[in-house]
Amino acid sequence: MDDRIKYELEFPIQASPTLLFQYISTPSGLSEWYADNVNSRGEIFTFIWDGSEERAKLLGKKSGERIKFRWMDDEEDGESYFFELRIQVDEITKDVSLMVTDFAEDDEVDESKMLWENMISSLKQVLGSR
Repeated sequence: MDDRIKYELEFPIQASPTLLFQYISTPSGLSEWYADNVNSRGEIFTFIWDGSEERAKLLGKKSGERIKFRWMDDEEDGESYFFELRIQVDEITKDVSLMVTDFAEDDEVDESKMLWENMISSLKQVLGSR
């Protein structure tokens, strides 16, 4: 069992929570910024990058709020790691943020965070957000 470190990132995004949720929860939305292509069959999502495939199980979804996945490799290894994308709206300012929760091995945390920053940058471009 490898010990991964849980980390959370916050990305302010200028987009409506409804629109943002479409991009984080649907195969077509995720294909726009997260992977080259995404397919789903029931609760299993297949993410395709440069010809390689990774499958993830949908662990939970709350419409307009969050989506949570576990990579099938981790599932088969009995690991409880996951990654979650959660939309947070400030009650007063109505500012929208995308919260990312993920796990990485100790020596890969910085690299993993940079990867998320790049992917969220792509998401912002797709959304027309700064």
